[in-house]
Amino acid sequence: MSWQPASDAQCKEGAVAAPIETTITPKPRDIGGFEVRRALPAIARRTVGPFVFWDHMGPASFPAGMGLDVRPHPHIGLATVTYLFEGEIVHRDSLGTVQAIRPGEVNWMTAGRGIVHSERTGSELRSKGSRVAGIQSWVALPEKDEETAPSFVHHGADALPLFAGEGKRVRLIAGSLFGRTSPVRTFSEMLYADVALESGATFSVPTEHEERALYVAQGAVEILNRSCEEGNMLVLRPGAEVTLSSPSPARVMLLGGATLGAPRHVWWNFVSSSRERIEQAKTDWKSGRFAMVPGDPEFIPLPE
Repeated sequence: MSWQPASDAQCKEGAVAAPIETTITPKPRDIGGFEVRRALPAIARRTVGPFVFWDHMGPASFPAGMGLDVRPHPHIGLATVTYLFEGEIVHRDSLGTVQAIRPGEVNWMTAGRGIVHSERTGSELRSKGSRVAGIQSWVALPEKDEETAPSFVHHGADALPLFAGEGKRVRLIAGSLFGRTSPVRTFSEMLYADVALESGATFSVPTEHEERALYVAQGAVEILNRSCEEGNMLVLRPGAEVTLSSPSPARVMLLGGATLGAPRHVWWNFVSSSRERIEQAKTDWKSGRFAMVPGDPEFIPLPE
């Protein structure tokens, strides 16, 4: 998970080279037997637009009888966005929602003033073994919407705008791109897209969004005679024109949007512009004041 030279050039984590503001190489983290690569928040950059958290899950293989088991846990002040490359995850939440998500689909859960959810491998896949890979991200809600009512929506792959041609296949997950808008309701101006490139293809990153970053999810891409391999996030300078080229098939996630109006505090699964609100959420979870997930009685205790 490092920059490799395409010629005699090499970029390292944190390096500055116009039009790239900084680069982030995520560190692997174990979240209970399941490895992720976490790009946000990072020392070099805490947020990109409204994105305050970015995990690359897997790819992971589970033998028969095993699977992903993220027990019920709480959130406030954010929206979670799940997007898979491979496999299936069953989402359950305290609103009573039960929804499986598969590659190319979107699960958007607005936590607002508080929600609890779990993410697990379904019984059918668990019985025969499975693989899973994808991106789990958090989007901070605007200050005026941090205490909005919690909600959940699912969008199938066919509902999302798709741009294809010249060796490119771009699916707009949320926000706006190339004059089109995703049906996924957002609370602020943003951009989130899945860009698949065939060998020899190029892609010019739109400049209209205030903050932008690229995450290389699969393969490698070249920018300014530098090669960036899987697992690196590039934060771009505002307004800078950037063109990617792909010497071999690659997949890049494009993310960004308007700058957050105020700094966000992140503690465990809680996000807020107020430290006091996070302390209240900690107390509420420890005291059992959050509504729980029907049919999933387990829970993750508050970290001490």
